Amino acid sequence: MGSFQAPPGMRNSALLETSCGYLLQELQMIWDEVGEDQLEREKVLLELEQECLEVYRRKVDRANISRARLHQELAESEAEFTHLLLSLGERSLPGRPEKMSGTLKQQLDSITPALRDMRLRKEEKVNQFQAVQGQIQKISAEIAGQSEYDDSITNVTVNENDLSLKKLEEYQNELQRLHNEKNNRLQQVEKYIAAVHNLSATLGMESSMIITKVHPSLNELCGISKNISDGILAKLNSTVESLQEEKQKRLEKLHHLGKALKNLWSLMDTAYEDRYLFSHIIDLLSVSSAEVSDSGSLTLDIIQQAEAEVKRLDQLKASKMKELFLKKQNELEEICNKSHMEIPSRSEMENILNLINSGEIDHADLLMSMDEQISRAKEEASSRKSIMEKVEKWMLAHDEERWLEEYSMDENRYSASRGAHRNLRRAERARVTVNKIPALVDSLIVKTKSWEEERSKVFLYDEVPLLAMLEEYKLFREEREEEKQRQRVRDEEGPEPGSC
Repeated sequence: MGSFQAPPGMRNSALLETSCGYLLQELQMIWDEVGEDQLEREKVLLELEQECLEVYRRKVDRANISRARLHQELAESEAEFTHLLLSLGERSLPGRPEKMSGTLKQQLDSITPALRDMRLRKEEKVNQFQAVQGQIQKISAEIAGQSEYDDSITNVTVNENDLSLKKLEEYQNELQRLHNEKNNRLQQVEKYIAAVHNLSATLGMESSMIITKVHPSLNELCGISKNISDGILAKLNSTVESLQEEKQKRLEKLHHLGKALKNLWSLMDTAYEDRYLFSHIIDLLSVSSAEVSDSGSLTLDIIQQAEAEVKRLDQLKASKMKELFLKKQNELEEICNKSHMEIPSRSEMENILNLINSGEIDHADLLMSMDEQISRAKEEASSRKSIMEKVEKWMLAHDEERWLEEYSMDENRYSASRGAHRNLRRAERARVTVNKIPALVDSLIVKTKSWEEERSKVFLYDEVPLLAMLEEYKLFREEREEEKQRQRVRDEEGPEPGSC
């Protein structure tokens, strides 16, 4: 029993008072009573001592393991705390002891509240990052044209190694930039949609169908977020440009029709009541495409109505044009006849009438041409006036000359018959007029030659050159005078010998 010793430093007087001490005493008493030999007793006591050592060793091992675990937990907590500080971008945390002391449990209990607080702060930061990054993904998807983006399947990966305020501000700035871009795109979309509505109203088109054709999300009735992608903006821009081109094309067509209506109205003296029905088309003549915004002002119905009216007036003009052409033709012929000028050929006029009936000639050009011909005819008639007055005098004098010749050959001119006295007086006047004919003819020849040189054309009188007429008359007169002279010579010489 004397070999059973407690471990150094652990033995104390209380050990004898423990249950083990009593049990050992009881075992001694039993051995004494039984008469157990000493060798067996020492063997049992050695076994007891070894078993006790095993129990202590297990306890110590467990204590070492527990201490190591505490050390590991403390180190992990320290490392986690430090990592959280770094990831959150903070240098220190109020309430965390800078230098810990005491037992391991005390140190662990000291850092645990601060670590718990840091974890909560990390969780809040992660939630903030997820919210911001989720918004960034959502708006980016909207800008990319994914209008049916689903928040429930958002897969946001947060970099938990950098949860600093600086990084969060970077994401927030990016989110703000995307918000601004989204708002700008929405404003552009609304601007395009408003333009489509206005242009469609002006052109009389269904704007909702046009907008839906670009993309269904742009129609308010669909109830989904508007697609604001680059492709949709490009389509909207193209649609607006196409509508503007159609607007310009229709306005130019109405400008053309309006000018045609004005010309036709002016030509045919159309009543104000008939013109008023198309006054809105005339009002468009003085405005540009950008200034036309009234609803329904450029519809296809208006264009078709204007085309039908122009066609009707053209047909009406064709019938009236024939009357007007014949009227102007008569006016031209009257001027030509009055001045004995050359009249345009009948075949040419008949060809023009055929062209009028077939619609193959521009009526305005035709009337302008006729007016020009009439103007030229009037001008030429004016330039011929002084010559024609002398021609008229010559013609009258020539008539008197013929009468005088007939009168001179009348053997009864001096009889006392009724009217003889009157004829005698006329003969006296005729002789005075006839004596003036040579000077009148010479003057006419000079004037006619001057006229022809000035105008580089022949002066015609009823389609006969006037100079030829004058020269022929002059030659005829000279021959007649020579004949008269020969006759007087014969009369003075008397009858030839041997004649009866």
